Amino acid sequence: MRFTLIRSLVAAAASFAALAVLSSTPNAAQAQAAREGVMFVSAVDREGEPVPNLGPEAFQIREDGVKREVLRVSRATEPIDIAILVDNSAAARDDITFLRTSLSNFVARITTGNKVAVIALADRPTILVDYTDDTKRLTGAVGSLFAMTQSGMTLLDGIYETTRGLARRETPRAVIVPVFTDGVEFTNRYSNDIVKALQEQDVALHMVSIGQFYHSEEHSTRERSFLLDAGPRGSGGQRISLLSPHGLDDALQRLARELSSQYKVVYGRPQQLITPERAEVSSARAGVTMRGARARGESGA
Repeated sequence: MRFTLIRSLVAAAASFAALAVLSSTPNAAQAQAAREGVMFVSAVDREGEPVPNLGPEAFQIREDGVKREVLRVSRATEPIDIAILVDNSAAARDDITFLRTSLSNFVARITTGNKVAVIALADRPTILVDYTDDTKRLTGAVGSLFAMTQSGMTLLDGIYETTRGLARRETPRAVIVPVFTDGVEFTNRYSNDIVKALQEQDVALHMVSIGQFYHSEEHSTRERSFLLDAGPRGSGGQRISLLSPHGLDDALQRLARELSSQYKVVYGRPQQLITPERAEVSSARAGVTMRGARARGESGA
């Protein structure tokens, strides 16, 4: 009888231990996830072409200046929200044919698996096509672009409002691609506010500019000049600077290849009460340039 009682007590204790392990597993998984950060990273060579087959040792991640350990690296397969902001102001009149052709080719290449929106910038930001994977609708919209006479551009307003719109979307990756000329800019916004909004929403800004872009102290031109540098650098994107539209198609195709070849980089972070404000990536390999943004939602984790 005594032996039977002991066996029963041992079995009960084992059952309670198993239940305790099972009940703690979700919490353990959540705690582990909280101790990991994720960045989506482009790695390109000196010609701007994607570099394949990189391992964890090739990436260097810092959060608020503090180095983090890279745990895992894989090919990014998560969908991207891509907002194309296109200059259709009077200044784009001579470039509009190049814009139609190049953006049609870009959309055809980047739409698979992603959602794309097209937003015009003449006079005020205007959504031509909201986020969709319908290539026909998108190519139809960019293929029928025309320059509005006696109009200026609203680049800064367009970026800011698009970023605010992305706050309502839950896609893990988000990119804004403005394609614009050096015409007249109309805005009352400040570049610092736009950079802050991009960082808060983990949106990468890839700016494709056509023209000279001389600096002046007039508010809208000055703030645009600041944003040309601070926007891409502060958001994990880039500025692609073209003197004429003849290289636009090649530039956009290269950008499409880059976005389609990003890495998902998982790194460790210590337990802490406050989530770091900034995460930055750099390359541990000579000749390889890296840029990227945190997975959306990381900054609010």
